[in-house]
Amino acid sequence: MNLTLGFEWLEATMLAAVRMVAFLVIAPPFSHNAIPARIKAMLGIGFALAVSPQVVPGYVSPDTAGFLLALVTEIVVGGLLGFLVMLVFAAVQSAGNLIDMFGGFQLAQGFDPQSMINGAQFTRLFHMTAIALLFASGGYQLIIGGLMRTFTALPIGEGIDLGASAEVMVGGVTQMFVASVQIAGPLIVVLFLADAGLGLLTRVAPALNAFALGFPLKILLTVVLGFMVFVALPQIVSSLTDQAVDHVTGVR
Repeated sequence: MNLTLGFEWLEATMLAAVRMVAFLVIAPPFSHNAIPARIKAMLGIGFALAVSPQVVPGYVSPDTAGFLLALVTEIVVGGLLGFLVMLVFAAVQSAGNLIDMFGGFQLAQGFDPQSMINGAQFTRLFHMTAIALLFASGGYQLIIGGLMRTFTALPIGEGIDLGASAEVMVGGVTQMFVASVQIAGPLIVVLFLADAGLGLLTRVAPALNAFALGFPLKILLTVVLGFMVFVALPQIVSSLTDQAVDHVTGVR
């Protein structure tokens, strides 16, 4: 019995797997350290096998130097796509960081080795909630679907337009800051008005020492009103998922 192994199919599938694994290592929710590296590698290989009928036709096997160059290119492409998705979902984490900073929780910040973030209670709570919502709502499937569509816009072994990619990254950073302010904006305004009210009260009656009530009052307002932002997180994560897919499929 003769078994014929197509090296072009093997090379194309391997390059697709490299892009997939580089993406899964960086992009949420797959970047969480609770998912072992072996599982990420197996997922990347499985996705590459699924997309192989799309990437193998038209692939021309290069020489050794060309294959190594294509390998590095796929690592860069996968890492860039994963970074764009990470930028979009960093808005939720940044919103939690803003709430921690204005609400007085920033002094209790700590490092989370699983998600690799440094923040206080709301930062980690929003981050974990966003990851849970991605799995519960099936948003991760949309992200994987967008990644597989990139093989049409960016075929295996071809280069990437660094100028267009840099433009997309700059736009992603801008949208991340704007989205974080929009998410945490209402609560930040309430906390600012509380500080302004305490300042006016101190000017009117200095003997009351109203600023001594500042930290307990702001913490109470943050805990009581923070549920409004938390309730809106499912819709926010859904919108961010659509933006992440647009960013991934928009890279040329």
